[in-house]
Amino acid sequence: MKFEVYCDESRPDLLSTQNPQARFMVIGGLWLPAGLRERFKSEIHVLRDQYRIGGEFKWQKVTPSRLDFYRELIDWFTSKRENLRFRCIAVDRDKVDLFRFHEADQELGFYKFYYQMLHQWILDFNEYSIFCDYKSNRVRTRLHELESYLDCANLSSVIGRVQAVRSPESVLLQTVDVLTGIAAAKLNDQLRPQGAKMALVNHLEKQLDRPIGATYRSEHKFNVFVIDLAGGW
Repeated sequence: MKFEVYCDESRPDLLSTQNPQARFMVIGGLWLPAGLRERFKSEIHVLRDQYRIGGEFKWQKVTPSRLDFYRELIDWFTSKRENLRFRCIAVDRDKVDLFRFHEADQELGFYKFYYQMLHQWILDFNEYSIFCDYKSNRVRTRLHELESYLDCANLSSVIGRVQAVRSPESVLLQTVDVLTGIAAAKLNDQLRPQGAKMALVNHLEKQLDRPIGATYRSEHKFNVFVIDLAGGW
């Protein structure tokens, strides 16, 4: 079966900054059957038109005036059940040793964690196309290397491509931006009690019937992989 994965990240700067404003870097992926892509895109566009959302929507644009749209987006996501899944990896920047394990290269470390987020959910006998939110890399071959490592590690599946896409061009990338932002804000305890973003997090938690936090690998709908850099899950 063919699947597509749309990926975004929150706080990648945490691996390099000397003045961190948060604890966890989060990389998220939205997983769907390739055959449902056009239907899902069309449904998101209908929601945007209904609420008169012009331009790009994303976590940073969650405001009281647009909260109803974002709640509807969450309802849409949860209504798709097993046909639409979210997975993210959360990396505690205080436990990352760039010098020992990543050649003192924060960009290399970032893509190693990207690999971990994707690899654990790639199953045998499927084909995957992976779309990453565009970012300017110091080493231009990073996505090609990510594709190569995923391909070599998953011999019974096919990694069709790993490709950069600009988020304004993809409502699915914008959707994963919102979900990744929710996970990162909750893990980093960066929510104002009466704010619109807290209201959106509460809405998703009500839909999931549980708080957002570390999950088991078997959690398929909203999976949060808080990686243990000492080993294990």
